[in-house]
Amino acid sequence: MTADQLKDIITAGLACDHITLEGDGRHWYATIVSASFEGQRTLQRQRAVYATLGNRMQTDEVHALSMKTYTPAEWAAQQA
Repeated sequence: MTADQLKDIITAGLACDHITLEGDGRHWYATIVSASFEGQRTLQRQRAVYATLGNRMQTDEVHALSMKTYTPAEWAAQQA
């Protein structure tokens, strides 16, 4: 799986204001910014991202995904 493919999968299931992916094809690190994360705790945000992957984690298409998730306001503060 390429970073572009993974990005397309995530953005098809989750409206993202910003997304970056780094990895080696099996182990991925993502930074995801979405307004849909408003009012959600970290675990809820991560579950929302994992839900976009469907069974790709179980079939080992995506072996590991580590992520940081932000609302647009949190992301803006992070960049300041």
